[in-house]
Amino acid sequence: MKFKNILFVLLIGLLGCSSFAQLEKDTLGGVEKDTLRVLFVGNSFTYFYNLPQVVNAMSAFSETVHIETRTSLVGGSRISQHLNQTNGTQTIDILNNQTFDYVVINHHSLVTIDDLEGFFESSKQMVELVRSKNAIPVFMMTWAYHSNPLMIETIATAFNNIGKRLGVDVVPCGNLFAEVRKWRPDLNMFDDDDKHPSKHGTYLNGLTFFKYFTNEKTTDIPKRITSVDKNGQKFWLLFLSQENSDFLQQLVDDYDFKTRLN
Repeated sequence: MKFKNILFVLLIGLLGCSSFAQLEKDTLGGVEKDTLRVLFVGNSFTYFYNLPQVVNAMSAFSETVHIETRTSLVGGSRISQHLNQTNGTQTIDILNNQTFDYVVINHHSLVTIDDLEGFFESSKQMVELVRSKNAIPVFMMTWAYHSNPLMIETIATAFNNIGKRLGVDVVPCGNLFAEVRKWRPDLNMFDDDDKHPSKHGTYLNGLTFFKYFTNEKTTDIPKRITSVDKNGQKFWLLFLSQENSDFLQQLVDDYDFKTRLN
């Protein structure tokens, strides 16, 4: 586990130099694509297996959108800490000095259960802050732990309520995790610690954000996700089997949820 965590940190540092190029348009196969600048704010539920970089890499297969990603992520952090710039967070500085189209808000996985009032208050404050910077806030619904699948009822209710209350879209990663556990209980969605996403979990989350930002089918996304480092060399982010990538793509494509375009 220590070796795996070191790899995460090294890979995030390497990618941070290259995945947020200053572009207004992107061209793939001669087709002009709009560029979305997206900041991911949160904790290790986002950085395990490098979700922002996965979303960036997947956007190469969109017909219409290129997604540039930037991160403000600290393991174990809560949105209240990002608002106060404690626990090593830098979100306020990033929002004050850079511009974004969207900001993805990743709450702590237990906050809807052990601090519902704090969840609502910090959500309201973060949404107000993001909107004051002329960006659009988006909530990333977290998922139930492997050992307690019933958590999703409380989590989903809280996210759906705050989304409606504040007029903010909710990307339903947690609900889709539950769907995988329902239809493919053999597919391991969790890392070794009961809560963080496995490579399958991050692939699923990447597909979900791809659909949210593009409103396109995910079927052209390959089973192996690659990117390019600051030296122009290709490297691999995720490896899945064809069977598992096909299943996760079909699940996301068939699951009805609001995207930014509908």
